[in-house]
Amino acid sequence: MKNNIEPLQPDSFYHIYNRGINGENIFKEDKNYTYFLTKYAHYLSPYVSTYAYCLLKNHFHLLIRTKSVEEIKLITNDNLGINTSKNGVVKSETYKDVSWVLSNAFASFFKSYAQSFNKVYHRTGRLFEEPFRRILVDSDSYFSEIIYYIHHNPQIHGFVNDFRDYPHSSYHSHLLTAATKLERAAVIAWFGNKVEYENFHNAEYFFKNLNKFEIEFD
Repeated sequence: MKNNIEPLQPDSFYHIYNRGINGENIFKEDKNYTYFLTKYAHYLSPYVSTYAYCLLKNHFHLLIRTKSVEEIKLITNDNLGINTSKNGVVKSETYKDVSWVLSNAFASFFKSYAQSFNKVYHRTGRLFEEPFRRILVDSDSYFSEIIYYIHHNPQIHGFVNDFRDYPHSSYHSHLLTAATKLERAAVIAWFGNKVEYENFHNAEYFFKNLNKFEIEFD
């Protein structure tokens, strides 16, 4: 199985991304971006913590942490056979069950958004590519650099000359004080403080070396 469609595991960081089917736009108006985030919060906030995001016309990027087995057990009331052994070690079948719960939450989110989108814009059929892609974030450096990549995506794709001018990413949300569902405090603390967060995003070195994060859809 390709590394970008491996089953989601609990208590793990992932770069999640997806696009409209055949590259079709999934956002047509400003209100679509807000609606997408509202639906995302409803279907996925119980199961994942969100650290960064960027929404573009035909695709999106997320940096998330899936919640632990114990957290998911509380959410599902342990009705899906999610169990741990007596010594607290997670059984292998637990991962399968949790992966199903996580994937089903994403599927429900995509389906709900697509149904509303189709109704408004008089279209039928699937809206998103399947399956959605995911890459395990397995190092500290990758965690930092993927945040940089996600926030610079609008500039990479030529939507804006400066990524700071793009309104549909989490970059500015991390710098504000208004209520948010993002893991803002954790992100800022990761970089040290807001000044260091901004300085990291200003580093030209990373922008010139983002080819390693280039993604493809089959």
